[in-house]
Amino acid sequence: MFFERKINEPELDFNDKFKAELINDLNLAMEESVNPSFQLLLDFMIETLPMADPNDGVWSLPNGDEFYALRLKVYTTTDYSAEDIHNIGLSEVDRISKRMQDILSELGYGDNLNVGEMMNQLNEDPQFLYADTPDRKTIVIKDYSDIVEETWMAAADSFHRMPASKVEVRAVPEYSEQNEAGGYYMSPALDGSRPGVFYANLYDIKQTPTYSMRALAFHEAIPGHHLQNALNLENEDLTLYRRFGYYTSAFGEGWALYSERLSVELGMAKTLFDELGVLQSELFRSVRLVVDTGLHYKRWTREEAMDYMKKTTGMSDAEVVSEIERYIVWPGQACSYKVGMIKILDLRERAKDQMGDSFDIRDFHSAVLDHGEPPLFVIENLVDDMIKEVN
Repeated sequence: MFFERKINEPELDFNDKFKAELINDLNLAMEESVNPSFQLLLDFMIETLPMADPNDGVWSLPNGDEFYALRLKVYTTTDYSAEDIHNIGLSEVDRISKRMQDILSELGYGDNLNVGEMMNQLNEDPQFLYADTPDRKTIVIKDYSDIVEETWMAAADSFHRMPASKVEVRAVPEYSEQNEAGGYYMSPALDGSRPGVFYANLYDIKQTPTYSMRALAFHEAIPGHHLQNALNLENEDLTLYRRFGYYTSAFGEGWALYSERLSVELGMAKTLFDELGVLQSELFRSVRLVVDTGLHYKRWTREEAMDYMKKTTGMSDAEVVSEIERYIVWPGQACSYKVGMIKILDLRERAKDQMGDSFDIRDFHSAVLDHGEPPLFVIENLVDDMIKEVN
């Protein structure tokens, strides 16, 4: 069982007597408390299943359209309507897919391909996969660490200051890797005693095609989550709540997705395949705008949303089911990533247009990053203030 694998992790260093006692106590707790509780829940779900709403979107609930509009406002911190977001998603899917098609053609894969299916094939191409050797994880972590170090140096000129806290790359622990995402980030300690950590999931070699590694490192480490979170925690001009307690998904995930684009602009996508990896990441977030609004506003069925996502991204059936079922029970949240990125990019273009030669990317990034993790409409006001100071 899971807890037995965990207890036997070498770093825990428990003696055999303690292990046996702990395993016995945990088994007893499972038998007397956990399993009966899950059985009660299962019985309740079976009993109430005939009364369940047969529709998949919140549009079918009382005041469902109003509820969804509120969820979008909460998660994106904008006034975009569901129709706005759906159309933005369609436009972005079209733009990104065309760019990916151009790159695939330039690389010799042919014209008029289904981009999603082609990317799925690349995920299994041996030239982009690590050999499944005993030291594979060590090699991959070293390669990720090299990317993070290289990007740190390249990004430094685009910011007035870089974090004091460093970021380490570690493999997702074996006891949880089968059920974790491809990568995630953990912030450094508030007192600076522990660095930030970018966890890479190395359970399956197909989770780490080499062309997608840079995109994930840009997103989770530098200049993405680590740079933003560490600078925020180290900003002593902010209250503890603003440094540590308040968060908006549109800001945090929007910044991380913007960071992928910024890294390409800084020349950190070394090959066209690297750029494909970044575009694949952005395409996935754009598709979310379409299917989330499709389900909850356009009255799509679960199957219609799955069909669109699979055809557009080339994701596996299992991945698509997991994603679509997440959106069904969490309306609006998946829209925050791409909407946040778009807003930051739009504000950057506004600043460039109005400031002309006075525009400094470092000033723009400070306006965005130096005030905690606020809603996007606050970021817009801060950028407008920066523009006014110069003009």
